[in-house]
Amino acid sequence: MRRVLIVAGVVALTGVLVAGLLQAAGKKTDETAAPFDLQAAQAKLKGSPAPLAGLHAQAGKLLEGGVPAFRARLRTLRGHPVVINKWASWCNPCRAEFPAMQQAATARGRSVAFVGLNSGDSRRPAERFLASYPTPFPSYVDPNEAIARAIEAPANYPVTVFLDAKGKPAFIHQGAYRSSADIETDIDRYLGK
Repeated sequence: MRRVLIVAGVVALTGVLVAGLLQAAGKKTDETAAPFDLQAAQAKLKGSPAPLAGLHAQAGKLLEGGVPAFRARLRTLRGHPVVINKWASWCNPCRAEFPAMQQAATARGRSVAFVGLNSGDSRRPAERFLASYPTPFPSYVDPNEAIARAIEAPANYPVTVFLDAKGKPAFIHQGAYRSSADIETDIDRYLGK
């Protein structure tokens, strides 16, 4: 009897696994897309307004300076909506979300500012993460989450904070985005871009 239950369990588990794989095979997600080409993204972003071009010039960099530097950057971005993505190298949902963020930042980066916030992390792992997932925008180093608290980002990961063109909070998305289309839908909905 025990052997029959084990075999039945294995068959049921296999069935669930096969059904899931068949469903996934029919849907292309941002994660299964071609590898991100930072040079091609930067070429698409050429000619952006100066404040946004300043972000693109610092693509993939980790910036120091804490809350004062971050607030100063936000002041330079006034007049442009801002998408702030809080991530960490140890966060698996962040890793799953990054391809979508790369694509959305490339598609919308000429009119919307994208800024990363590397919170609760160490510099070396964050640098390795960005080497694997390059971004057409910089990320600020926020090991103690002081910047995250300043923008009222929740403590979980990932979190995306949307600021309107006046620098006021418009929306906070908790958890990973599944696609760049989902990010762009929220940009249209909350930032009107």
